[in-house]
This record gives sequence, structure tokens and C-alpha cells, in this order.
Amino acid sequence: MPFLTGPPEVTPGLRPIPESKWLLPDTEAEAWLPGKRIIMATRPHDTVLGDTDGEHARELLSLVGEAVGDSAHHSWDNALEAAASLVSDDLCLLEQDDEGDWLLTAAVVAAPTYWWLDEQIGQTLFELHNPVPGGDPELATRINRIFDNLQPGKVLERFNWTIQAEGTRHTPERPSATGIEPEQLFLRVERQTIRKLPETDAICFTIRVCMDPLMPMLADPDIREAFEDAWIGTAPEIRAYKGWDQLEPLVRQACRQSAGAS
Repeated sequence: MPFLTGPPEVTPGLRPIPESKWLLPDTEAEAWLPGKRIIMATRPHDTVLGDTDGEHARELLSLVGEAVGDSAHHSWDNALEAAASLVSDDLCLLEQDDEGDWLLTAAVVAAPTYWWLDEQIGQTLFELHNPVPGGDPELATRINRIFDNLQPGKVLERFNWTIQAEGTRHTPERPSATGIEPEQLFLRVERQTIRKLPETDAICFTIRVCMDPLMPMLADPDIREAFEDAWIGTAPEIRAYKGWDQLEPLVRQACRQSAGAS
């Protein structure tokens, strides 16, 4: 529940974590990993793009297998797919070009938060963050600097969150709120990490999506108050970017119903 620390902000917000916590515990493996593998196998043109069998992808497969103590159990077409099949996290690889820009060169993304992978592959950090309020050049410049200075063996973590209609994880398009009841609102949390691969110097960016119904959380008065403060206190440009204006009536109703039931 990252809203407990306040409204979402457009800042890197990265903190170091132990290397052993990079991918474990995999909190969504039971709920999502089987479905993720099906999407990867049946929709590879949407979810698996770029140089997915290059040196950096093969290095990542070795690191992921070592981290989770497992190896791929299916004949996947390439190393990055095999690595992504072991964890509920989506895996993105970024490489630095001759001009010092970091580019998204390979990815397996089965749970995109309202974006299409084929529109992002090959883009620089500045292009990737262009839609984010203050993302280009301010945020992208800060992240570019973090990538430059990141040392192998160090893992950084951050959380991002939004409210979504229904509990679907594979959402290249934002789900419509039409006809949705407050009980169908979900808290969508992205747990993101970055680490530099020691041999190829590529950056691995992981995204683990957690989906939980919002209403049961709001039954706790303290949690509901913290959520309301974060929701109301979010800057207008961030609310617009997250599409919250369309959800405002439903969220208000969810808070009222929860307060009346407690």
C-alpha cells in the first residue's frame, strides 16, 4: 500500500535493497505467473520484442535462474523469454549507445500499465518518459544519471501505484470505468527494480504488478484516511496522467461506503 507514504510523485524514489531481495519473495507467482506464461506463449508479438537472445539476455537468464534457484521448464524461443517465465516480474533490458543514452533494446512485458511494447522498444529514456509530467528532460535526466552510476551487485527498488477498474493485469489499454461498481475498483501497484548486469553492463528493469481489491483495504479507518489524503493530495497533472478524473465518482463512493460500513 504505497499510498500510506503520501501522494504519488514524479520522482525516481529509488532505494537500495539487498541483492537477495531482487526477485524474491515473488509475491505474485501463484496468482499471475501461470497466466503470464500463457500470454507470453500466445501473444509473443505483443509481449516479447527486441534483441531477446543476445549476450545481455543470456546473462540475465543466468542471473534470474541463480536468484530463484530454478531453470526454465518450457522450450522458449529465446533467453529473455526463458528468464521471464521464471518470475512474475516483466523484464526489460536497456543498453547505452555511443552518445551515452540508454535505450530499451529488449523486453518481455505481459502486464503493461496502459502502453504497448511495440511503441516503446528502441526508445531512449527521454522518449520513454516524455508522456510523464516533468518526465522529459527532468526525470529522464535524473534516471540517466542513476543508470550511469549504478554499480553491479547493487539493486534499487521503487513503487508506483494507481486505481484501476477491474483486476486485469494485461492492460496495454486503460480499462473502461463504464458500468463499474465501487467493489470492482482495484489498487494496481508496480514494484520496480533496476540493476546493472556485471558482464554486459546492460541495465535490467523489472516490473511486478500487484492487483488487490480496493474496498477491503478501505474498511480500516486509518488506511482509508491515508488513502483519501493521498488521493486528494495528488497533483492535478499527475491525476490527469493517471486517468483519475474518470474514476473520481467511483472512488468517492467507495470511500463513503467503506466509512458507512465501519
